[in-house]
This record gives sequence, structure tokens and C-alpha cells, in this order.
Amino acid sequence: MKEEQLLHLLDSMTLEEKIAQLVLLTGEFFDSEERSIGPKQKIGITQDVIDMAGAVYNVFGAEEVVKIQSNYLKKSKKGIPLLILADIIHGYKTVFPIPLGLGSTWNPDLVRKCMEIVADETSASGVQGTFSPMVDLVRDPRWGRVMESTGEDAFLNSVFSAAMVKGFQGERLDTSNRSIASCVKHFAAYGAPEGGREYNTVDMSERRLRQDYLPAYKAAVDSGCEMVMTSFNTVDGVPATGNKWLLRDILKEEWGFEGVVLSDYAATQELILHGVAEDELDAARLAIEAGLDMDMKTSVFANNLLELVNKGTVSESLVDQAALRVLRLKNKLGLFEDPYRGASVEREQVTLLSENNRKMAREAAAQSVVLLKNDKGVLPIQPDKKVALIGPYSDEKMICGMWAIQAEYEAVVTLKEGMKRQTAEASFFHAKGCDILEDYSVLGGMAKYLKTDTNPEEKEVYLSDAMQAAEQSDVIVLALGEHMFQSGEGASRTELSLPEHQLTLLDKLSLLGKPIVLILFTGRPLVLTGLVNKVASIVQAWYPGTETGNALAELLYGKRNFSGKLSISFPHSVGQIPVYYNEFSTGRPLSVSGRSERFVSKYLDAPNAPLFPFGYGLSYTNFEYSDLRLSHPSFSYGDTIQLSVDVTNTGEMSGAEIVQLYIRDVTGSVVRPVKELKGFQKVNIEPGETLTVLFIITEELLRFYTLEMEYKAEPGKFIAMIGTSSDSLLETEFTLLP
Repeated sequence: MKEEQLLHLLDSMTLEEKIAQLVLLTGEFFDSEERSIGPKQKIGITQDVIDMAGAVYNVFGAEEVVKIQSNYLKKSKKGIPLLILADIIHGYKTVFPIPLGLGSTWNPDLVRKCMEIVADETSASGVQGTFSPMVDLVRDPRWGRVMESTGEDAFLNSVFSAAMVKGFQGERLDTSNRSIASCVKHFAAYGAPEGGREYNTVDMSERRLRQDYLPAYKAAVDSGCEMVMTSFNTVDGVPATGNKWLLRDILKEEWGFEGVVLSDYAATQELILHGVAEDELDAARLAIEAGLDMDMKTSVFANNLLELVNKGTVSESLVDQAALRVLRLKNKLGLFEDPYRGASVEREQVTLLSENNRKMAREAAAQSVVLLKNDKGVLPIQPDKKVALIGPYSDEKMICGMWAIQAEYEAVVTLKEGMKRQTAEASFFHAKGCDILEDYSVLGGMAKYLKTDTNPEEKEVYLSDAMQAAEQSDVIVLALGEHMFQSGEGASRTELSLPEHQLTLLDKLSLLGKPIVLILFTGRPLVLTGLVNKVASIVQAWYPGTETGNALAELLYGKRNFSGKLSISFPHSVGQIPVYYNEFSTGRPLSVSGRSERFVSKYLDAPNAPLFPFGYGLSYTNFEYSDLRLSHPSFSYGDTIQLSVDVTNTGEMSGAEIVQLYIRDVTGSVVRPVKELKGFQKVNIEPGETLTVLFIITEELLRFYTLEMEYKAEPGKFIAMIGTSSDSLLETEFTLLP
């Protein structure tokens, strides 16, 4: 449909029809009228609004989508199809690692290809857009949704943000039914709640917001994302969903975003609970004036915008602008020509969990895993070793993360299944050891979905079997972790250790004196300080998805090498949080001598540095960095300089190394971080081979928000650092001339 046709359609619509386009409801509203009575009554919405609603979300499967769309179009006076959206975060039926794991790949091209597969599977099943990527920067792992982020760094998050949007949407939405519309979330700064508590207040300076938290959202907008979801939190004292400065001034005017801005679940109504709206009428006014286009799962727009416009409180032009944005998105998706967008049961059968999709899931899983410790070469496991696989995650299929809501768990490869394919049956022993949790009540309402009735006798058998298996082995592989529902939305935690009974199992096994390979399945960095010296190796697996077992087994047995690096720091203790690599120096830094040992910035009972830093990850081989060199010691605005380093594989196995570039602005008009990631390259190097890795440094790479809040580089001295992690770097200096 051409733009003039779209405008004509808008002109032909009644005010009620335009308002209905701004309503986003769940699939339960589109059941039979008898079954939808409860949901309608709960939010106070009429059947007339449902029959004209703009979008539905979390309806899955081609058959169901086609039925809902067909029934809807039969009632539609204008023939405007429904927009079908869903929470497809990192996989539909084929599930890839959680985003925090994808961040650990440091491989945006791989992640883009993974999201192409997600889009292909999702679109085959009838869904036309996804509430992803989540690009919130996170420096507090107490927040459960850290699992949905790619980490603690603005630069890295921005790279992944762009890659995911391009993966979901392709080059153009309207030329391929294998693409889906992308919705970046949660705008803005949702990843910085006070105390790490879900839905809590966020308060920071505009400079920090612009410097650290906004770049990843802007990267998504610049990459063409079609939707932006508002966050639940406040920004400078104003909830995001009613924040005109955020939605209109920055997003729409400053950044030029022309897509659809939609609320998170019931966030429009929550303006009342926040205390900035008196009632739903007031909430509707605030949200539409702020720049919200679509209201998710409330009747705030549906029941109040008509009155506001009729009274002259709100201009009808605001409703027209929002409705036109929704219609334009539907038009981009080609829904006026094909409201089902190629969805079919036949296409699902060919696409979902295909061999190619599983192959990519295995590759992503393998690259997402991070080797944190490997003493005495315990890994890779040698063929002549007898192995005991023990732990609640040893044969667990729920290893996809909380947000893999459509995962095909029967298709998930467990660690046990993967390892059995790599070793002789006579050399392999297995025991569960214990349940993931002893008290499932900590999961709140999520516990009702789980079997939680293990009796004391079963627990004794689990432990006895574990000790027996361990005694017969040469190496113990111990698969522990937090429960999948202990991370994700609504899963903030004040204690970040493993469950006590899992630690007890570890302690009992360690008394046998045999090397233990600890594999951790988590959705966040845990505090590992008390157990790091009890095990020979630590493998951080996150929740790797459908191909978990195959990917991990190949790594454990040396069929492939580890290459993952942390995209978030691991704290020594909860009291150290937030701890991140690109902090500011203080006036009394710990590293500067000449002051009393006591009166510097430090803890009395813990180091300042994290247990495992950003960018850290081991390999089965070793990489040596040498000959860091600049093409010129200085450069001017408009010019560039080249920074090169030689990286040698000094080990006996080929490996992929992530070469990381950091820069420090030594003196600025405002305090600058001690280092900032400004580039990285993932390179494959053969044993004995030396590779020269080149980075181009531009003035643009040095920009920041100055004292006058201008985004520009200031002349002066800079330190360039290249190395294998944020705390293992070679350094050199250069100058940006006035």
C-alpha cells in the first residue's frame, strides 16, 4: 500500500477506530466470546474495542495465528489486519544461549545469524514482531534480568544491539516473510534499578545516562528497529511511559525515530501507582502527550482517549500520529497484502528445529561458554580417564533460560547425553547428587510449574549414588547452578551464591581428593569466592539452549577450544556490587602510593577488583601479545592513526582469541573512566602462528559528553591498551592535537 493510500485509510477511520489501533492485548482476548469474558472484565474493556484492536501478543503457532487473524478480519470494517507480536528473546523452538551468553561470544556476526534463524522460525509460526533485543546495560547482577542483557559495557552492548536488529529484520521487512519487526527495550536505563530490585527507581545524571545507558538503544534505532518499548522505571523522577523528554525530545526528535513506541505490560496504568497520574484519564493524557503510541494490556487508551479528545484536553492529531505509526508498521510488514505473512503449518514442519538451526545453536552455545579456571590441565578430559558426571544439572533439560517460553524441551540435549557421545560407556558414571533447590518456595508463583516433592529417602539415594560414582572416577564433572526461574524478570536476589545443599555436595566430593570440573548453569554472575579453590576447573555455561550437551561435551573433551570471554564482571562478594571495569578513578585511588594505607578508596575486607574481570576467559592454548605500535604518536581532527599488535599462539592447539582495544582519556573537562572498550576482533590463530591485529583510531572513537554536554573529543593525551582481557593489557600513548 502506498503512503497516500495509507493516509486515505487513516482519514476514513473514526476516532474510535484510530484509538483501537493503539491497543495491544494478549491472545486470551481473542478466544471465543465466552472464554474472553474474564479477561475483558479484568481490565474493563469492551468487545467492540477488541474487534478493532491494533495488535495481539503471545499467540503462537501458524494454525492459531491464522485462525485469530481470519476471525478478526471477518469483523473488521476497514480490513486492517492485526499485528501479531511475541516475547521471542533468544529462540523460538530452537533456543540459543541467553543474551548474557551471547554477549560472551564477542561475535556479533554469529549473533546476527542466530537472530536470523529466530526470525525464520518465528515468522513461520505466524508471529510478525518480537519484543527483542533487550539492550539494557547492567552492572548489578542482583537484578534478575541481567540474563537478558549482553553485559556491562556500552560499546559491546551497542554492537550486539545492532547485530540483533539486523538479524531479526534483515535488510527490508517487506521483501521477506522470513524477517520480523524488532522492538528494542526497555527504554531507558531499566538495567540500573536501585538495589538491583526489579521495577525499582532509577536515578542518575544525564551525562551518565547519555554516555553509558542510551548508546545501545540508539544503535538499535540507527539500525532501523521498528519498535521501542518503554521501561517500568523512572528517569529523572518521571516514569518512562509518561516521560516526554525521553520519548519525544530524545527518541523521536533528537534521534529521528519514526517507528512505534509501545508500553511494557500495564506500564501506562502504573503511572497512577508511581504517583504522577491521578487516575486512568490522567494517565492516558500523560502517555499520549509524552509520545506513547501503543498501550499494552490495559484499557487506559481504549477507555479514555475518546473523552480526552472530545473535551479538547488532548489534540486528535496526537491520536492520528500514533495510529499512522501503527498502520505504517503493518504496511511495512506487507500485512495489507498478506495478513498471515506466509505463516503455515507446512512451513513450520520444515523450519522449526531444522538440522541447520540446531547446528547454529551448537556453534553459539560453544562460543558462549567461558573457561574461568583450569589448573594442572585437568581439561580437556583425556580419553583414558574415568569420568563421573554429577549434579542437578547433569541430566537437566530446563537449561534454556526463563524467557525461552516456546522452547521444545524434549529436543534439548542434556550434558549427560552430550558426554555419553564422547566417551566409552565403561568409563562414564552418572549420578544426580541433589535437586537444584531444596526449598522451591523461593520461586514464588513459578514453583507451581515444577515437580518439587522429592522426599528425604530420595535425597539420601541421590547423595549415596553421587559418592559411589565419584569414587570410581578419575575426574569429577560437577554440574551445579541456580534454578532457571531464579533469574529473569521478577527474580532479583540479595544472595548470589549457589544453594547451600549444592555447596554441601561440592564439599563432600572435594574430600575425595579428585580433580573437580565445576560447570555452572546460571543467568547471572554468582559469587564464587568461597569455592574457587575447591575445584580444579570452572566452566561458566550460562543457559546455553537446545544444543547445550553437545556443545559442552565437545569443549570438555577437547574436540574444540574455548573462546568465550566475560561480558560482565564477577564480584568477590555482594557487598562489592556494583563492580565493573570502566570505573572512574577517585582522588585517592588504591594504586597511587604516598598516602596512608588506610585512607585510600578500598574495602577493609575485600579487594577492589572483581574475582573475574570483564573480557576474561581462558583457552586450551596460550596467546602472547607483543610489539604494540602506533603509526604516528599524534593526529588531528579528521585524521586517523593505526594501532597494531602481534599476537602469537604459543600453545599446541589452534584457538580463537578476542583481541580487545581499550582507551583512556587522561585528562578531560569531566572525569573519564580508567579505560573504555573501543574495539575488538575475534581471530583464529594456529599453533606457532603470529598474527598482526590492526585497529584504526579516529577522533569519533574518542568522543564523550563534555562539561557543556557536547558530544565531542577534547584534545590531549590518551592511553591505548590492547590485550586479552580488561586487566591484562599492553599500553602506549598518543595525542589528539587541537
